[in-house]
Amino acid sequence: MEEYAVIVDNITMKFNLSTEKVDSLKEHFVKFLKRQNSNEDFYALKNISFKIPKGEPFAIIGGNGSGKSTLLKLISGIYKPTEGAITVNGSIAPLIELGAGFDPDLTARENVYLNGAVLGYSRRFMEQSFKDIIDFAELWEFVDVPVKNYSSGMYARLGFAIATIVKPEILIVDEILSVGDVSFQKKCEQKMNDLLSRGMTLILVSHDIEQVKKMCSKAIWLNRGMLIEYGDVDTVCSRYMQNS
Repeated sequence: MEEYAVIVDNITMKFNLSTEKVDSLKEHFVKFLKRQNSNEDFYALKNISFKIPKGEPFAIIGGNGSGKSTLLKLISGIYKPTEGAITVNGSIAPLIELGAGFDPDLTARENVYLNGAVLGYSRRFMEQSFKDIIDFAELWEFVDVPVKNYSSGMYARLGFAIATIVKPEILIVDEILSVGDVSFQKKCEQKMNDLLSRGMTLILVSHDIEQVKKMCSKAIWLNRGMLIEYGDVDTVCSRYMQNS
């Protein structure tokens, strides 16, 4: 019987957005008294179902605003679905937003230990892993510089190095590798392939369709919150490119 890392069962994610801009508190109350306030339900995702087998490299593709990042936040547990259920079997290392989990006023050295504590690693483990993290991120020259002075590529390098210092059961990567240089992207791909060979499940969001086809075996294509295609990565990518 096939084991699944992630089961997404008929989920819907609804946000409530105000359709009118209110410039002042007074205006808000005037509109409220006149019953002129109106709200609109926005469906970021609607009736989405799919399964990701353990140890599989899986891609989520689609244009901007299709619901990809919302879906990743649901899988990561940051959001709870309005309807439906998500089952996750395994520990998650999410690389969803650039710089998430970092204190910009702290140095890279301090952020390594901060992130380690947040992820549940002991101080001793982080001390033992520190050299490997900074070696991989190639940041020795800037290790004692506050990360608010880092470029987006440096943020990505540090985040990836911390997230993969141990073998996560599920690694989620959302576009952040696209901000790094080509040599570092290749280095990250090698690391992900190594982790995949040891049984890790990869969930990758990327606009780079060639990278998706190279890294992943299955994919889903989202469009305006709807699941358009689900299956073999080449088939899904081909249909997506034909309709883009």
